[in-house]
Amino acid sequence: MFFESIRMSWENIISNKLRSFLTMLGIVIGVAAIIALITIVQGATSSITDQVTSLGVNKVTINVSGTAVKQGLNDENVRSLLSLENISGVSPTVAKKMGVSSGSAVVEDVTVQGNNEEYFRNNEDLLLSGREINTLDLENRSQVAVIGSDLVDELFYGTNPMGKEILLEGITYSVIGILAPSSVFGSSSTNSTVIIPYTTAMRSMGISEIRSLDAFLIDTTTADATVIEIESVLDAAFNYKENAFVVFNMGDMISSFETITTMMTLLLAGIAAISLVVGGIGIMNMMLVSVTERRTEIGLRKALGATPGTIQAQFIIESIFLSLIGGATGLLVGVLIALLTSNFIGTEFSIAPSTVYIAIGFSAAVGILFGFMPARKASRLNPIDALRSL
Repeated sequence: MFFESIRMSWENIISNKLRSFLTMLGIVIGVAAIIALITIVQGATSSITDQVTSLGVNKVTINVSGTAVKQGLNDENVRSLLSLENISGVSPTVAKKMGVSSGSAVVEDVTVQGNNEEYFRNNEDLLLSGREINTLDLENRSQVAVIGSDLVDELFYGTNPMGKEILLEGITYSVIGILAPSSVFGSSSTNSTVIIPYTTAMRSMGISEIRSLDAFLIDTTTADATVIEIESVLDAAFNYKENAFVVFNMGDMISSFETITTMMTLLLAGIAAISLVVGGIGIMNMMLVSVTERRTEIGLRKALGATPGTIQAQFIIESIFLSLIGGATGLLVGVLIALLTSNFIGTEFSIAPSTVYIAIGFSAAVGILFGFMPARKASRLNPIDALRSL
């Protein structure tokens, strides 16, 4: 009897193709919206998280505003930070905008920054060719430079810049390396950057104290405790004055970003789920109409011995069929939309199995929930009343 109910439900859907299609349309739109939105957001989130992670989850950045007495960090303060148990190394950064020239070629407003060997050690794939700045360069205050890929084209177009000289505010530097092209836009890009030893930069720029520094962690799981230790060292250095410095943990930023994107994903999925509810109402409306149209059929089946449970099961099965077919179609449409959108905006495309389970499960639940009332109404029809239309 159960399989007979399945057969009759399917035949009724097939015999009313246009009405069945219009009934499923709400489910198709709802499931497609959920799949597409969640997949696109997750892909964009993954791409952004990868870029943020590439900046260093094992890095704590210290920015110093200083006090009236002490404007920045000195070598002793840097050594105190380096002595902390969970610190593998520190990288001071000093920077200034200036013009760079080589021969007759001149480039204005170039970011010239001073760093040490830890900066290169903790930034993978930073160097394209040549060598990085080393400890000897720092100790000797060597006038050497690693330049960005855009500067290579502008200053040494068609020639190898290795070993060539550039001028930074009248001081000659030898090119020892070339930075790999950066895919990051804005101030984080190194394509038009010159990196020199920070000790050389401090002397040439007339800087006596460090106001920006990156501390690299050995164990990121104890980052919070390490930040507290760093703050203790800096508090002592600035005589416990407030607002003298800011300690920024990259791991915290990634965690906050992931929390925000999770909330956005849930919000968008909730909005898209409204379409499923609308689709469910459409199914219920169609099933109620179907019950009215099939009163005679229901009356005959009951007169021939069909139980109320059998009648109810047939209509619920029909409702579930409509929901699942609409859900499967919506899944395919949603995947296609997500794939095209991800390729267009250049983000990663991947569908989590949980997303598929939620979308299909939700559509099946809609079929059962909104099909129950019409099915119950059909099962309660009095056979005599139903047969009066004969």
